[in-house]
Amino acid sequence: MLRSVGQRRVSGGGEDPRVAELHAAVARLRRELAAHPVEFTDRGIAEDELAALAEMARGGAPEVLRMRRSLLLVAGAIGSVSALAAGLAAVRGAVEMFGDR
Repeated sequence: MLRSVGQRRVSGGGEDPRVAELHAAVARLRRELAAHPVEFTDRGIAEDELAALAEMARGGAPEVLRMRRSLLLVAGAIGSVSALAAGLAAVRGAVEMFGDR
């Protein structure tokens, strides 16, 4: 079966693998942020936007522009916290898998 460019095969469970990747990356970063011992000014913003991303992933068909906005806010809020860089990169990669829709 031919697929259009940018489309990915849906897994046997019916879930888009991009959504599963987004869900996993967001969950990981939320855990890392919760475990991070240092408080910083914009932590609440990061937590709120990660919660929004998690909700979008649960919905199954996230809105790309909204995801990108949330990603920018999260990156701005925790971008200077090097301990969270790998988790943030994973979320960014998961968002980028959705393309430019």
